[in-house]
Amino acid sequence: MDELMKLSNATLSALPPEVKRPTYDRYELTPGIVHIGLGNFHRGHQAWYLHRVFETGRDHDWAIVGAGVRPYDAAQREKLLAQDCLTTLIELDPSGSSAEVIGSMIDYLPIEEGNGPLIAKMAEPEIRIVALTVTEGGYYIDPVSGRFDAAHPDIQHDAAHPDAPRTAFGAMVAALKRRRDSGAGPFTGQSCDNLQGNGAILRQTVVSLARMSDPDLAEWIDTHCTFPNSMVDCIVPATGPKEIALARGFGIDDAAPVTHENFRQWVIEDDFCAGRPAWDLAGATFSDHVHDYEAMKIRILNAGHQVIANPGEILSVPTISDCMAHPLIGDFFRKVERTEIAPHVKPVPGMTPEAYVDLIDSRFSNPAIVDTTRRVAFDGSSRHTGFLLPILRDGLAGGVPVEGLALVEALWARMCAGTREDGTTIEPNDPFWDTLQAAALAAKDDPNAWLAQDHIYGDLKGEPRFAEAFTRWLRMIWADGTEAALRSYLSA
Repeated sequence: MDELMKLSNATLSALPPEVKRPTYDRYELTPGIVHIGLGNFHRGHQAWYLHRVFETGRDHDWAIVGAGVRPYDAAQREKLLAQDCLTTLIELDPSGSSAEVIGSMIDYLPIEEGNGPLIAKMAEPEIRIVALTVTEGGYYIDPVSGRFDAAHPDIQHDAAHPDAPRTAFGAMVAALKRRRDSGAGPFTGQSCDNLQGNGAILRQTVVSLARMSDPDLAEWIDTHCTFPNSMVDCIVPATGPKEIALARGFGIDDAAPVTHENFRQWVIEDDFCAGRPAWDLAGATFSDHVHDYEAMKIRILNAGHQVIANPGEILSVPTISDCMAHPLIGDFFRKVERTEIAPHVKPVPGMTPEAYVDLIDSRFSNPAIVDTTRRVAFDGSSRHTGFLLPILRDGLAGGVPVEGLALVEALWARMCAGTREDGTTIEPNDPFWDTLQAAALAAKDDPNAWLAQDHIYGDLKGEPRFAEAFTRWLRMIWADGTEAALRSYLSA
């Protein structure tokens, strides 16, 4: 490409003809949604659905205002504001790639201590939905009990300083107080994170936090606000120099492009107290059975990611598609999924668990998606407790095999020791890395040291069928190596 075009409103009409771009007038858009957490997933998923609704000529009063609550969000804000909040989406398909510029986001709020700009914007009557992608571990939930963690320092701070909160949830509470007092009314809180019952979890966090400083406000929020559950699905790798180069290959100078697979799904409970866009026009599904869809996706896709990412890290396999091409890791994924995970998943309209395993197998194997093993292995303390351990508990209760799941946990323990089998270092990759690494190193000699992490395993350490299998697998991994353990499981 001879000429690069800096992405902006002014240059949209000059983009190469093969690049799709908004056909609607972005200057006529007005905000209806504040979205907290402007990472790649949101821009490649929810923002795309809204962009496609705008393309139909509908709902131009529902544009997105971006927001963040952490200092590092400021760098993303600068990048996006410099290009008028436009994003280049690059679909990666084995048969070729295509580019589309989306324009559903129109502003990005300043990042300030105390979150004043965010609270003020959410308090405006035109904002009718506040949505979040803040990662699975960002909801201040105890991973074992599933209850609100009122003792967390961030939560204690927000309860003591409700007008200058530190968290997104504290900012929501402060904004809702202003809306109640001004008569602006409630908004819908919409979690877009990979959590089963994500809307219910968001309600629990917001209402519980409000109750700590203002019980009457908590009751008003619980009565008048809605928190729909949803299932979100699209593989969206992190952006680095390779992804920026892909955008440049289309003639676009974009500081924050997003690559994604050629698959999206969004299933939403239709429970919006102040209205919503017609996302169904762009292919979203409104359903009263979100739980079944999200259980299928979380248990087969999200848990499946953890099945392969930990051995991949230990064996220095760089990407998820490389893991699937590895003869042992790919077969490990298929056996665990079909024999130990799928039996605990209900079918949904048009899809059996077995067919969904095959679909995920194909999606993970897409070599055009350069999704790093390290990215997928990130935050195991949330992802294992949220995705894998509930399946393990179901297997123990139902008499289904758990040998593979016990091996998955042993591989996680081995990974957290911080070195690969080739001797290279695994850099910290979890908010609780120091604690995990200490337990992992102690478990090399005493596997019970890993299971003794009560905040992760709780009573599972006392389940003989799991604890004995875990101990056997971890000892084998340290003595004979990861590939030997995988071969042993696959040959059984």
